[in-house]
Amino acid sequence: MNILIPNLGSTSFKWQLLEMPSEQVLARGRAERVTDYKAAISAIDLGGAAVDAVAFKAVHAGPNYRGTYVVDDGVIAALEEYLPAAPAHNAIYLTGIRAFREAMPSTPLLCAFETEFHATIPESAANYGVPPEWREKFGVRKYGFHGASHQYVGEYVTALMGRPVRVVSCHLGGSSSMCAIDCGRSVDVTMGFSPQSGLENATRHGDLDVFAVLYMMQRNGWSIEQVSKQLAGSGGLAGLSGIPGGDVRDLEKAIAEGSQAAQLALDVFVYEVKKTIGAYAAAMGGIDVVAFTGGIGENSETLRKRCCEGLKFLGDFKVVVLQTNEEVIVARRAYRRLAG
Repeated sequence: MNILIPNLGSTSFKWQLLEMPSEQVLARGRAERVTDYKAAISAIDLGGAAVDAVAFKAVHAGPNYRGTYVVDDGVIAALEEYLPAAPAHNAIYLTGIRAFREAMPSTPLLCAFETEFHATIPESAANYGVPPEWREKFGVRKYGFHGASHQYVGEYVTALMGRPVRVVSCHLGGSSSMCAIDCGRSVDVTMGFSPQSGLENATRHGDLDVFAVLYMMQRNGWSIEQVSKQLAGSGGLAGLSGIPGGDVRDLEKAIAEGSQAAQLALDVFVYEVKKTIGAYAAAMGGIDVVAFTGGIGENSETLRKRCCEGLKFLGDFKVVVLQTNEEVIVARRAYRRLAG
């Protein structure tokens, strides 16, 4: 069975065609500065290979869709319902799903939601102290994201160590999150109800007192759209450093040139990562491995070292650096769903 895995970005489009269950990559490609997904899809060169299914690494559709599902009107409606919680992500995948529906009308489409891996998080770690109606009627709780990446990290490290282990998975990049994985099961994750929470991201804020947002809205008369745009596009490392885009490579360059604001941004980020490693060690009763992946996690040796400094009190643990593979996790989920 040949499964096409599109990885949709705001202006980029990457894809892989995998033969399952062998996981052989039959074809892959990418396009940048995409403005028309229908045109990008029609330009895919599969080298003559057939596509039996298309599987998306979808993000957020609430409590009723925390697995892998064949796309139908219910899935699309749920993606639309939770669009305000993940505006950048859900909007892109809704566009992609509609484009593939039109381009490949007879091909099954599936959504493998990032929240699936985190469905094992205990209720004590997943619930917020909000009015009951928020939780029961509107599904406000911790969902967690980057699930395919954290699942791959957990499986990779387990195979590497040859036994079940307690892993702190650090997916650090333009979008960053951390996950406590106890013997293959997600037991906590930094991203919560939305991908907007947890660690500071490149341009998106991390954890934030919600009353600070209300204060700024009331003080300045800002609309929801105005404050959302600021927090998503000018927050995070960009907001701390004053450097548009919040790219760590640009921050490190600015630090070398004497920027105290850039130094503060990285100091905050390192502190958040280090603090979370300690918290997850407490949640799991210790740790065996700290694993780094993502653009920052893989490529910044200096940052990895800083994140692990001062943690000797946690005992001996291994540090693993790896390249994640979200596409193969999505393909496995889709294959099991279709074969089952």
